[in-house]
Amino acid sequence: MKKTVLIIGCGDIALRTTQLLHSKYRLFGLFRNSDNAGPFRAFGLVPIKGNLDHPNSLKHLAGIGEIVIHLAPPPSQGTRDLRTAHLLAALSRRTTNKQRILPQQLIYISTSGVYGDCRGTVIDETRPLKPLSDRAVRRANAEKQIRQWGIRNQIAVSILRVPGIYAENRLPLERIKKGLPAFIKEEDGYTNHIHADDLARIICMAIQYGKPGRVYNTTDDSEMKMGDYFDLVADNYNLPHPPRIPRNQATGLISPAMLSFMNESRRISNARMKKELHSILRFPTVLEGIRNAAE
Repeated sequence: MKKTVLIIGCGDIALRTTQLLHSKYRLFGLFRNSDNAGPFRAFGLVPIKGNLDHPNSLKHLAGIGEIVIHLAPPPSQGTRDLRTAHLLAALSRRTTNKQRILPQQLIYISTSGVYGDCRGTVIDETRPLKPLSDRAVRRANAEKQIRQWGIRNQIAVSILRVPGIYAENRLPLERIKKGLPAFIKEEDGYTNHIHADDLARIICMAIQYGKPGRVYNTTDDSEMKMGDYFDLVADNYNLPHPPRIPRNQATGLISPAMLSFMNESRRISNARMKKELHSILRFPTVLEGIRNAAE
């Protein structure tokens, strides 16, 4: 009998993951709009209609997934991730026949932004969290909720802290075409990346090998500053390099959301991911990934 997997947050990464899992698992996915389920149905996934912002719509989630993959982003405001709170409450409910059937495993896709600005330091999963942006604060809150829920209910929880996801359909081409600036090299910060296909594979490996209560930095081997990343994309798509400016000129030229990313610098170790999840990257650095996308 195949195990059941419930996917929350059915977007691009979920679809890539579905393609890898469909032959070995029975798949279910939560959709706000079931019209978007077409590509998932092609791989046998059964859509469930519901909205994480409306807890009454989540009644049918209880008892469905032996494994839950939580890819949904937090809400856009507040310091608490209410969507995760609603999900955990729904998974903890009794089913229609009064049974309480909890998942065996939950994998949460978080963000490396929970570390905040590390000023270019090399860090691993033992680094204390110091989120700076509101969205990273909500992610840290979601992690806390999930870890406490896992301990309370004896459920194996794995947290993947993911940096910038890129792929052929997830490159900053429009930004480069618009000529939006990057920082001068002396003031630029380090950035971290993972190809969308590699992330999907790592999620699958976490199902097999993820240790209970464990956090994994889910990043490739690149060690690159953000402006150099933009230049690499530009070179592979025959576009001009973005102009470089000092940080004190950024206001008004770079959006506040983008500036919050650019103001954080860290180099993230993926040693635990490779060792414990047995992950072999198809695209070890953004150089291979962007060349592949451009081809």
